[in-house]
Amino acid sequence: MNNSLAPTYQRLFGEYWVLWYKASNSYSIVEPEFKRLLDSYLKSDNKKIFVSKLALEDKFSNPNTILENIHTYLNNCNKTITAALERLDVIDLTKRSLLKHYLIKGKTIQIYYDSELVLNTIHPALAHHTIKTSDSVQITFDIYVKNGQLHLYKNEQLISCVPKHDYHLIQGKFIMQLLCTIHNKNEADWLGTFHGSTITDGNTSILFVGESGKGKSTLCALLASAGFNLLADDVSPMLSQIKKIFHNPSAISIKEGAFNLLQPLVETFEDLPIVQFNKRKGLIKYMPCKHPKKDSYPCDAIIIVNYKDMSKTLLERASIKTLLETLIPDSWLSPNPIHAKEFLDWLETLNIYQLTYSDTKSVTAELSKLFKQLNKN
Repeated sequence: MNNSLAPTYQRLFGEYWVLWYKASNSYSIVEPEFKRLLDSYLKSDNKKIFVSKLALEDKFSNPNTILENIHTYLNNCNKTITAALERLDVIDLTKRSLLKHYLIKGKTIQIYYDSELVLNTIHPALAHHTIKTSDSVQITFDIYVKNGQLHLYKNEQLISCVPKHDYHLIQGKFIMQLLCTIHNKNEADWLGTFHGSTITDGNTSILFVGESGKGKSTLCALLASAGFNLLADDVSPMLSQIKKIFHNPSAISIKEGAFNLLQPLVETFEDLPIVQFNKRKGLIKYMPCKHPKKDSYPCDAIIIVNYKDMSKTLLERASIKTLLETLIPDSWLSPNPIHAKEFLDWLETLNIYQLTYSDTKSVTAELSKLFKQLNKN
């Protein structure tokens, strides 16, 4: 059989196999029975031999269907990533309508925006780093809309260009470039950027993930107000080799539904400006947090967060399947095989939990206890 379609890496986590395919940079979570059939298929000299093997097992009434399912599965897992066409758009300097300067980690960054709408895609999360002006600028970004396309330039070189309704892609590209700038790294140095928020106690860190609206950022704001430090909100970058999560200087984005919860707990929360980018996102406040003592920390646990009104605080173990199905869809993971192996190595060391909560005091106490346990290990 065509063994070039076989997974590049495979790891057993409890009752599930995690398979990584280089061609598509995709992770597949499968059960042992499917993995057994997949191995049998790949080891068979041809399809006829594989079908004959299945025919010897009484439980398979239609071996040809299984054959086709595995064939389709492998083809889907090996679809090659299509590289984006390189564009050579020359920067349009007439789009420089609004200018903001930021001082982040000792570096002065200036960003030109062409409108208030475009400014609101980036500026509110960085507003607490704003300075009036500067004679010494290390990096210049330009972000503007032209011909229905949202453009991002760094030092007048095009980084990305997408349809304006896909503005979240530009936000992601900008954050990556910002992280590279302030941490003196290249994009190829990162193992990945996880869609989640990370809190540190000064020794280790916990990454909080979950679907939008499940309370990740609200929980991190609670923990920050209780004395923990925010390491990253929404985008948590992990550097390869050392496998540590680095500081993301963005403020925590708090949706309107959590305003009343946080107002009595966070000093000056009431004074934070309200931002409305679009109707779908609703009203948002951006809560700045103090810089942690260090730029990076190891991450020893991931928690899948679920805020549920009137629920008791419940922290319980979760499967690798539940985690990866939550983490991967909105995260960026490096296609470099070395980084993919490092990612799997890291997963093997992790404590994986799912958390249901509503009460602020009990959830803070529960997570404080977990931090203490992690520090003992």
